[in-house]
Amino acid sequence: MTVIELDERLVQDSYPVTELSLCQVRLMDDARFPWLVLIPRRSGVSEIFDLSEEDQQRLWYEATQVGRMLKALAKGDKLNIASLGNVVTQLHVHVVVRRRGDAAWPAPVWGHGEAEPYDLDGLASMRDHLLAQLEALKLR
Repeated sequence: MTVIELDERLVQDSYPVTELSLCQVRLMDDARFPWLVLIPRRSGVSEIFDLSEEDQQRLWYEATQVGRMLKALAKGDKLNIASLGNVVTQLHVHVVVRRRGDAAWPAPVWGHGEAEPYDLDGLASMRDHLLAQLEALKLR
């Protein structure tokens, strides 16, 4: 398994969940939204086109499979998958489930209000649910 150094902002804003065949999966520390970040374990990559064609396909596969799982788990109305990189240049893909009436609906979640960090019980519960669902996907 390839180990890469993560941008400090990703480390500060999220918690590790698991490793897939290409990406590290992290949970954003904002309990208002079911929100994962997938970070390809490739050094020096800031754009999707910096990945090999095979890795590009794998990234999209992992993002859509994780998104489908998260949307079902969170009983969401809409799934947002995005790679912005304006603040953190290291390639990472946001997988965010949206619900009508959530704290930012229908606007984007980025920069909307103050994040509500998980408490320890909420974090442990969410991580356990995610791990169980991700194991069932067999994306490793």
